[in-house]
Amino acid sequence: MYHRPIRQIIGNRRPITADETLSVAEAARLMNEGHVGAILVTRKEKLIGIFTERDALTRVLAVGRDPLHTRLSQVMTARPDTMPPDKPFGHALIRMYEHGYRHMPVVENGKPVGVVSMRDARPPELDELETDLKDREHIAEILG
Repeated sequence: MYHRPIRQIIGNRRPITADETLSVAEAARLMNEGHVGAILVTRKEKLIGIFTERDALTRVLAVGRDPLHTRLSQVMTARPDTMPPDKPFGHALIRMYEHGYRHMPVVENGKPVGVVSMRDARPPELDELETDLKDREHIAEILG
């Protein structure tokens, strides 16, 4: 399960994308309607950023920005890490865990084709991730 390709996880789900000039309020509406926790920010169909629920909370609401007048380009995470769809899902899980984020854009030929998140992980994958992380920690102790 840990090795299933990301393409299999995203299936036919198309990512929700938005132009960088979209307001945070409108992006939040799109995310709510799509039942997703992240929206991919594009310029001319190319991924330039990601805007997540956490960004809305920490970069907009917590600092008193007006969601109606704040543009995604002002509060998105620019140049996010990405994964190609043919990589194993485990690679994305490890990177998300190591860097502390919950969503990873999936890009093919420069264009966003999906998003995977920690929520996509199933118990067998989570068990394998835990084992892998413990093994890495053990190896680091031996080499350290």
